[in-house]
Amino acid sequence: MLNVSGFLPANSYNMSNKISAKNRSTETESSRSVRMNTKSLSFKGYYGDPQPLKKLFYNVTGRNSIYEDAWTHSHIWQVGMKKWVNAHPAELLKRTVEQTIQSICTIIKPNNQYPGIPSYIPSPNFGDKWGRHANYIEINPRAIAKFDGNRVSEGLLQAMKLLPAIPTSPNSFANCIVLSQLYPSVNGDGYKNSDSLYCVNLHTGISKNLTSDGLIGKVGEDEQVKAYNDAAHLLGFKTAFRMPLSSGQLKVQGRDFNWYEHEKAFIDACVWAIELGFDAIYFDSAKHIIHKDCYAGIGNLPNKDQMSYILYEIRNKTGRNDLAFIGEKCNDDLGFKSMGFTAGTDWGKADDFNSVLWESKKQAPSREYAAGPEVSNDNDYGANSYETRLNRINSCLFGYEYVSNKLPTYMQIHDLMPLSPYTNTHDLMMRATQMSGSGAWTECERHWDGIFNGDIGATHYRNNAFRFFENFIRYRD
Repeated sequence: MLNVSGFLPANSYNMSNKISAKNRSTETESSRSVRMNTKSLSFKGYYGDPQPLKKLFYNVTGRNSIYEDAWTHSHIWQVGMKKWVNAHPAELLKRTVEQTIQSICTIIKPNNQYPGIPSYIPSPNFGDKWGRHANYIEINPRAIAKFDGNRVSEGLLQAMKLLPAIPTSPNSFANCIVLSQLYPSVNGDGYKNSDSLYCVNLHTGISKNLTSDGLIGKVGEDEQVKAYNDAAHLLGFKTAFRMPLSSGQLKVQGRDFNWYEHEKAFIDACVWAIELGFDAIYFDSAKHIIHKDCYAGIGNLPNKDQMSYILYEIRNKTGRNDLAFIGEKCNDDLGFKSMGFTAGTDWGKADDFNSVLWESKKQAPSREYAAGPEVSNDNDYGANSYETRLNRINSCLFGYEYVSNKLPTYMQIHDLMPLSPYTNTHDLMMRATQMSGSGAWTECERHWDGIFNGDIGATHYRNNAFRFFENFIRYRD
């Protein structure tokens, strides 16, 4: 229960998080002011347009009618009633927002009907415990953003353009798209000199890496996020975003963060994101709440009781019991389950199919939390062969005896659409990296040609990865 100051009672913290009465009495006037300001930060839900995807489409086209997209029909990959498109990612990124939305509506439209954007777009329903079995696929929106002059922007629109080419969710399990960034980086956000996406400035709006300068005054930042989530939901995806837990990697309106003063600000930032349409949160460094070894973050983490309270409050404030909370590198320790986590990643790589099968059997009794394998993560040097990645995808999608015991899995977008050879995903998280892969007319098109691998081997790999997902849908639904 919260006390009147808005924080957990002191006895629920470990000693490192307590502030003694003596320390409180000697606080400077400045620190008292900061505490008052952060306690009074007003939480805002989503008060934008109830149909933001329609609003976005109107503002980029000047019309409401959706036309069927012939390009989509010529690139369709279909498994029963499930559809997505098969195209090189650079081609997708060069399509217009108009074409992307029309492609999405063409994919989802019933036969013998005109395409259109529904008035009501709910998140697809996979039950309250969907996150225990989901396939999580992370996209770094800054890596695919529009590079133009000194600006880096439109990451959300560019991520939306890739959605039609990601295998959709089967009926039995959700594919969940994870954005590496939602809130601003601490320095240089929206520019080529922007810093690490692992460092976040809360309560300062949405990252300028994600939003579009051309939509200023037309479609709000929150509406752009909600429109992205609505587009993903239309295609059958759940959605998530990455959130760091290390206090030294967090700020609140530019002020240094600590877990005593800013717990409520952290919770409210998470709740606001859920109000914008996300279904899950991937918590960076969650493993080290329990396992302190090899901790590479900066600053303190919340303790177990505090993290449990945080996750409870996010569910409570949003009224959503179907939220999934994923912990980076969390293993099968049921302490993570007791805190309220839904899934953990990286108890081991998926190179050994039998290892995944054994882990599936071992964790079968836990129906609310499981730790699963990964194909790759945000520390991938890009050196793994296509054969290694395909073998891991196979283990992740099929490593179980009974379908109800499938483990959660984790991968990066380049496990479906290969990045340029030896591209380091950690470097992409640490700094804005502009590529130049062609003599295309515009700067951003040269970047899009360079960020993804354009050779024939990458095309064959993408086709093979799609076949694994095709079989996953065909034989598991």
